[in-house]
Amino acid sequence: MLPGAARPIATVVCLVTYWISKLIHRLSRLKRRWMMLLAVIGPGVITMVADNDAGGISTYAQTGAKTGFNMLWAFILLVPMAYFIQEMTVRLGAVTKRGHAEAIFDGFGRGWGWFAVCNLVLINWLTLVTEYIGMTQAALIFGVPEWMTFAGVTVLLMAIVITGKYWTFERLTLFFCLFNMVYIPAAFWAMRTGNVPEGWAAVGRGFAAPTLDMGPSLGPAAVLTLIMANIGTTITPWQIFFQQSAVVDKGMDIKDIKYGKIDTLAGALLTCGVAVFIIIATAAAFHFHPGGQILVESAAETATRMPDVMAGRLGLWAKGLFAVGLFDAGLLGALCISLATSWSLGEVFGWAHSLNRSVREAPWFYVGYLFMLGSAGVVSLVANTAAQDTITIFVQVVAVTLLPTALVFLILLLNDKPLMGEHVNTRAQNIANWSITIFVILISTAYGLTVIFPHLLG
Repeated sequence: MLPGAARPIATVVCLVTYWISKLIHRLSRLKRRWMMLLAVIGPGVITMVADNDAGGISTYAQTGAKTGFNMLWAFILLVPMAYFIQEMTVRLGAVTKRGHAEAIFDGFGRGWGWFAVCNLVLINWLTLVTEYIGMTQAALIFGVPEWMTFAGVTVLLMAIVITGKYWTFERLTLFFCLFNMVYIPAAFWAMRTGNVPEGWAAVGRGFAAPTLDMGPSLGPAAVLTLIMANIGTTITPWQIFFQQSAVVDKGMDIKDIKYGKIDTLAGALLTCGVAVFIIIATAAAFHFHPGGQILVESAAETATRMPDVMAGRLGLWAKGLFAVGLFDAGLLGALCISLATSWSLGEVFGWAHSLNRSVREAPWFYVGYLFMLGSAGVVSLVANTAAQDTITIFVQVVAVTLLPTALVFLILLLNDKPLMGEHVNTRAQNIANWSITIFVILISTAYGLTVIFPHLLG
């Protein structure tokens, strides 16, 4: 036995040793969890950030220039909407090990399956045309001819996917996602040089106390259209197909679902955060311009006019940042939309359809990918301005028409107990997801009517 005086010291040493070992164990567990999270992160972030494509950038730029900060409140709603929809694709892909097109074919039959896939291919091809338009317009700002942009971008996009490894594609794509952040410094520069009353306090009111009375230049129909356009450009059908196929191609399992949800939430926060900064930048530069409100109709026009509203080097830097951001947005959008299409076609035709397969092992997968890129790029080159505008409007109408159908398919699959097991939708998830779907149906219907009948609301 220890002497009486030594017993307290021994007790303290034992306690310290116990707590140190427990701390080391907890730190080791935390490290393992972080490593697993970092390994899983990818599909959610890429899907969400890529949705800030060329059309999305133009929508946000118009929103800021026309409404100031009064539309920022919408993004408080869009974060949970985007998350609830996309996290279902994580569960469905991890449990079934099938892409969304294949899941629809198996769950609803060939008729509904072909309906969903044909609609997806059509809207994805049309959207690809707009992505090429955005990239060529951005490159023109730096003096690069359109044909050269088309050729260079197509070669680059093909090179990214023919490595034969999903992980290589994911790392490269996450790198391109970083360029989406260029709008953040542009927003701070615009706020610094702009004529915004009360500065950042006005931005706060855009979230907490907005006004929809935006003057005679924007009537009810225009305001409603902008609200619906911001919702429609944040949640799109191709995202559902892309993220589920990416989850499958990455090899995510049931044990990865909780980390996949974190990945999806991070992506939702990133995409909506970037959208907010684009609106702040364009509102500060154009809506609150000292000489009067300046309206812009596209992201390319926004970039070229930045030096007119921001004096000195900041204006030139902002022009460059917006052009780089527009090009990167088109590049990411084209990459993900083409892959979503190629994955879906491979699923329904039974082709090998994985980025882990080489060109020799999965020739039709890569042929479909290249055909989507090449054909859409050629159309963007030969179409005149009027045709480009028509394509853009048609894409918006078709996209909002297709989205409710994709959402209904997704929710029904997530409520299939034999298919999903314990990962079936809970009551709370169903309430949230059906509420979002009904809301999107109403918004989509109203948006489509206002595009087709522009004078419907005055």
